[in-house]
Amino acid sequence: MTVQSSEKSSRRGRRSTRMDGMPLNDMPWWRWRSNVRSALHMLSDPSFQQDVWLAGVDGYGDVTDAVYRLVEDTWLDNWSAEKYVGTIFRDAREAALVDSAVLKVLRIMHQVGPDAPVSVYLRHEGWPDAVHAAREAHVQLATSDGEDPDTAPRTLEVLRIVTRAA
Repeated sequence: MTVQSSEKSSRRGRRSTRMDGMPLNDMPWWRWRSNVRSALHMLSDPSFQQDVWLAGVDGYGDVTDAVYRLVEDTWLDNWSAEKYVGTIFRDAREAALVDSAVLKVLRIMHQVGPDAPVSVYLRHEGWPDAVHAAREAHVQLATSDGEDPDTAPRTLEVLRIVTRAA
């Protein structure tokens, strides 16, 4: 991964640092955005869930870790993402898609419990709908950030490095 600086913007007079094509600091609360994006990415990818979470591959956490990354700092389990338009989310469309995903994932988490094995989440009748909602939100946020939504999710260590950068 290479950190690159883009040209200085004449409007803002500051640099927008990028890593792997993703703007790291063009949103005021970009670190929170990075955590939300990471969680949505993992929650939206059934192949990743089978090949990594279900297989017990280290470095990515589990479903519960992803849900906590999604709501921990943002409190999206208590209020709408609309509150964060302009700070974490670029517009109302991003916020609405994130709200939909959060509600569907949390509903399942409350039904099966935060300590349930990954397989219980993946077998839940509402899981495909939650995955679809997370995918819609992930694609919107990744595309808005200039990143390919179909790349593999980053490890939690890479996420820590990215959110320490800049």
